[in-house]
Parts: sequence; structure tokens; C-alpha cells
Amino acid sequence: MKKFLAFLVTIFIILLWVITLTGVGGIGPIADRTKLGLDLSGGVYVVMEAQTEAEGQELSDLMKQTQIVIEKRVNEMGLSEPIVTIEGENRIRVELPGAEDPEEAIREIGKTAQLRFLLADGSLVLDGSMVKDAGVAIDQQDGGYVVTLEFDAAGAEAFAEGTRTAFAGTVAPAIEGVDARAIAILLDDEIISAPTVNAPILNGSAQIEGGAGGFGEDEAVTLARQIRAGALPVELLEVNSSVQSATIGIDALKMSLIGGAVGVGLILILMLVIYRIMGLAANIALLLYIPATFWVLNLLGGVLTLPGIAGVILSIGMAVDANVIIFARIREEIQQGKTVRVAVSAGFRRAMGTIIDSQVTTIIAAIVLYQFGTGPVRGFALTLIIGIILSIFTAAAVTQIYLLIAAENRLLGTNKFFGVKENNDAVIGLKKQFAFIGRRRIYYIVSLSVLVVGLGVGLIRGFNFGIDFTGGTMMQLEMNEQVDLAAVDETLRANGVTNAEIIYAGENNSQIIIRTTESLENEERAALLDALLPTFGLDDSAVLSFEQFGPSIGDLLKQNAVRAVIFASIGMLIYIIIRFEWKFGVASLIGVFHDVLILIAFYGLFHVPINNPFIAGVLTVVGYSINDTIVIFDRIRENLKVMRKSKTEPLIDTSINQTVFRSVMTALTTVLAIVPLFIFGGEVIRQFTMPLIVGIAAGAASSIFICSPIYYEICKALDKPKYKGGSGDAARPRKKPRTGDGAVV
Repeated sequence: MKKFLAFLVTIFIILLWVITLTGVGGIGPIADRTKLGLDLSGGVYVVMEAQTEAEGQELSDLMKQTQIVIEKRVNEMGLSEPIVTIEGENRIRVELPGAEDPEEAIREIGKTAQLRFLLADGSLVLDGSMVKDAGVAIDQQDGGYVVTLEFDAAGAEAFAEGTRTAFAGTVAPAIEGVDARAIAILLDDEIISAPTVNAPILNGSAQIEGGAGGFGEDEAVTLARQIRAGALPVELLEVNSSVQSATIGIDALKMSLIGGAVGVGLILILMLVIYRIMGLAANIALLLYIPATFWVLNLLGGVLTLPGIAGVILSIGMAVDANVIIFARIREEIQQGKTVRVAVSAGFRRAMGTIIDSQVTTIIAAIVLYQFGTGPVRGFALTLIIGIILSIFTAAAVTQIYLLIAAENRLLGTNKFFGVKENNDAVIGLKKQFAFIGRRRIYYIVSLSVLVVGLGVGLIRGFNFGIDFTGGTMMQLEMNEQVDLAAVDETLRANGVTNAEIIYAGENNSQIIIRTTESLENEERAALLDALLPTFGLDDSAVLSFEQFGPSIGDLLKQNAVRAVIFASIGMLIYIIIRFEWKFGVASLIGVFHDVLILIAFYGLFHVPINNPFIAGVLTVVGYSINDTIVIFDRIRENLKVMRKSKTEPLIDTSINQTVFRSVMTALTTVLAIVPLFIFGGEVIRQFTMPLIVGIAAGAASSIFICSPIYYEICKALDKPKYKGGSGDAARPRKKPRTGDGAVV
């Protein structure tokens, strides 16, 4: 039965890869079905902030109404799959894939003034919220086209009263060019039409004629669209916008996929070398895991972004962790004298609790990251959540099937193929037992020194906050050759942009990146480009990308970063207390804050720009750090039951020694997955992967050298008599070591 099931799984994996790469029948390949984010497909996004003092339900209703109005506007543009979402409490995010004229797109969706119908004296008749619809019809009498209007109940009543007044012609004209018998229609404080009222209109429907010959079709369609799109119920301020060319996005995608493929290849090789037949089973599971991740993302309607790719690759590295925990348990069972077949079953059974505990805490961090993240950060969090859930399934189900078959095979089901020597030692493992707790003060000093130096340098010199946090504008231009940066700076200064940072980019330095500390609005950017591009003989296609961040965005990001860490920490603390006990939870939480501070110290010491991806890095580090710590704490909890006569110090040392190679292997496989992505990926990918690499190293180290000693300190403080001379007799090596105390991988 197991062999038949394994055969079916193998066939399924092969078919899944075929469908993923080439498609079958009516199912297209995943490349054609996957929605690409703006950073890959090209397009425009803009984030606008509502300028209102409304709060609570009033603000919520206001933002929903605004969302509906903007959705109408972007749908009128004819773009494919525009996305309009409410972000936070008072922001609207609009994504327009394939937009070719970014300035026009941003102007269109960012119109902030209310649509108003006014009498000639300037008094209000009604506003755009009362307009149900506007359309175009053929003028049957005079030819051409007319614009039809339909109002809601309140609008019909207001329009009836307004047309009575206008028809009477008794008002004193105060709006230039508007007749006393006309009703002016204003959008963005500009008159878009001022039709004369021929008779009071009482039925809630009207039409606007275009004079002799009527409107032309385009003219009528434009006017109807402006009225139908309506008015925003609140003024909006552009606080963040970006334009990405499809060319630069596809190049980044190709390089990221190359980096990801290299990372996956390194993991597959490492697993085979270290774990032999178990590594082969894990690799088969990974071959299912990789395409499954993309298909689940597709079925959930997710959008693949560059950070999302980083999330997939990171989750592949972390997926190996579940297998590593299982393999360590299997080898321990073999070392205790069990047969390979029994050891495989027992190893899976004993490892599952640890796997679930460690991965659930990472999921908690990813969920918080998704909740507080924006745009690309959410894509990263979503792929990470999908990957973690799939990793548990593939490790528990797929890997187990193949290992059970191997264990029952006469040739493969031997200790040798499962990494255990004839004398029951692990083929690869630590032979020496380290006294980690006894040297804990050294770890404290080293850690404190790193924190003091890094944070001190950062505070004295100032942290290098990117424009995400400080506000500003970034533009990347294709100059077609290496230009003189001084000439670019001179042009910028001539147009009022001072203190700009200009650097080379691209092959042969043919591109430049301009960063300003000023947040240039849409009109300012357009004026600057109108002056800059002709100076160097360029056209609009030279603009590869630009980003604009208003000052308020930086404040929001800082608040979200702090909130995310706090909420993630609280969530994980509650889970650990429920599953373990409060001492483990407190020690884990101290380790989390230690790792976050280490990451901040790294950024301060090396003056690395702190930007939006930094938040994703921090939250991932939080989840990863807890993941690693829980594996050790789970072993401590287990040993508390079987080593009851042992003092706590040697018990913790034994637990760390039993799991230390797992920590090393997990960190190594995860870093192997990320480093090629860092090398081959573009700037956006590097911004996500750099904090991950630093955080993974810090998380693995703190689990061993900080969290476990802190747990010991708490136990010692609560039960001092037990620890008097605690490293004495219990620390002496036993003549006959307890089976399973050695470090295994």
C-alpha cells in the first residue's frame, strides 16, 4: 500500500511540474496564470491620505465611499485589473498595472475637489454624491450626442428646486461666463459644463445638449465620465506613489529566479550530502512543495511581487527545518538501539509537536506582518504563510511515505544509509559536549558589546533612514550612456531641486538614480522631467521608475514597525505560555528583543538604509528567532521528564547539545537559499534579503547563547537552593552517557 501511495505521489509530482511549466489541456502554465505585481509587470500605484478629522465609523464610511468613487474613476480608464484598497484607517491605495501615462493616471485618480452643481450666483444646488448615473445618447432632434443624467431621490428634489430658480432667471450671476438661467457643473473647481435650463426638471432625469449639432462622441463620453466618476467625498493628499517600467521589472524577475534556482539547487545538494537517503526523501518533498506554493498563491488570487519571490525562497529554506527536526529524531531513535523502521515511525511522532510549535510562532509573526504591512510587504507575508503551512504538510506526509518505504528495504533500511555508524555514533555530529550555561557570562558580554557599539554608532552618526521613512522622491532614468552627474545636478538645481543624491546604476553606468529629500508632487515631478529629459536628448520612455513618499508615510511605517513587533511578541508569548510555561515565554521574548536590537545595531554600524522592507525583515527575524528557540525549549521540556535527578544547568547543556546541529543546519539551509537571491536579485530583493541574512544568524545564535541562559537565570532566581553548587557533581561526565545525549543532525 505504501509503495502504491508513493508511486501515486511521484506521478502527481511529475504531472504537477509538467502542468506548472507547460500546461495541460485547458490549464495553462503557472507563468501565464500568475498575477504579477507592479514591480514586475510595470504600472503605477499611488497612496492617498484622506484630509479629514472624522474618526471611527464615520471615517470608515467615508473611506468606503471614497473607495467606490475612485474605483469608478479607474475603471473608466480601461486598464486591466486595477486594484483599489483601503490601507490602514485613512488611506487609499490604487494600483494600475500597464498604465502608460503615470502623470495623467495619478491626476485622474487623485482629483480631490467635489463635483458640484451651482447656480449662476455660486449657490449650491447639489453635489456629486446625489448623481446616480451619467451616460451618452444620440440626439434624435439635432444630431450628435447628449449627456444623460439621473439623480437619486434627494438629488431629484434638489435639482428640481435648482432648475426652477435657474429657469426664472432671478439670480445675479457671480460666476464668470455663466448665464443667469444656467446651472454650472464644476469638477476640481473647474467648470466642465454650464447648460442653460429650458424648463424646470422635476422627474430626477435630465440631459445636457451640446448646442448646435450636439456634442461630438468623444466630448460627450468625456463629460459623462467626469460626472459619473463623481466627486470624492473628502479631499485626498498624495503621500506615496510609484511608477515601474515593465522592462526593469522583467529583468529583476529573471535575475531573482536565477538566484532562487541557485539557492534551491544548493539546498538539494546539501540535504543529499548530509542526510543521505533521508535527504533524498526531503528533496522529493521539496519538489512537490515548490510548485504547490505557486499554485496555492494563484488559487488564493495572490499577486507575485519581488518581495513575494523572496518570501517563497525563504520559506523553502525554512521548509527544510521541519525535515531536519524529523531526521534528528530518527537518528536518535536508531542510536537508542531501535530498528530503522521503528525509528522512522517514532521519529516522526516525536518531532511533530516540535514542528508545529516552532512553525506556528512563525505564522503568528507573518500574520501580524500581513496586517501591518503595506503593498510589497503583504506579498512577502502571504507567500511566507503559504510556504510554512505547505512545509508542515510535505514534511509530515510526503517525506514520511518515502522514508517508511526506504526503512523496509533491505538495502536502504540500514543504519549506514540513515547516517548512523556501527558504534551508534552519528556519521556527522559533534563528539564533544559543550558547557554552554557555564560560559553564559561570556555570551552576555559579547552580545552587549555588539549592541553598545552598533546602537551607539547609529545614534551618534544617525541612522540612515530611507525616503520611505523621511519622505522624498526617487527616480531611475535610462540615460543610454554614462553622463556627467554634475550636469544632472546642475539641471536639477536650475529647477529648484537642491541637495539631491545622484548615483550611477545599470550596466556600464548607463542609468542614474536621483533621490531627493523633498517629496515632489505629481505636477512638480512632471515639470522636472520636462526640463531634465530634453536636456539629455531623452523622451518619456527613459523613466524606468520613480517613487514618492510623503512625510506622513514615514511616521506610519515607524508606528507600524513598533506595533508589529509588540503584537507579534504578545501573540507568541501567549502561545508559548499555553504550550510550555511562562518561564520559557519570558526567555523567548527577551531573545526576540535581543535579536531585533542586534538587527538595528547592524543597520546603525554599517549605515545601511532603513526602509519599508526593514519592517518585513524585523518581523521575519522575530518569527525565525522564536522558531529556533522553541526547538531547544521543547527538548528541555522533554528532558525535564526523563532527567529528573539532573540539575538544571547540565540538563540545559544536554538539551542544547542535542539540538545545536539542527540550529546550525536550519540556519545554513535558509542562508543558502537567500544568499544567491541577494547576489543575483536587484535592489528591491536585496533590501528584503539583507535583514533576513543578519537576522537568521542572530536568531540561531541567540537561541543557544541568550534564550537558554536566560531561562536558566529565571529558574535559578526562583529556586536558589537547587542551584547552589549547581555545576558540581551533575556537571561531571557520566561513565556511561545517556543514550541520545549526543548532538545529531
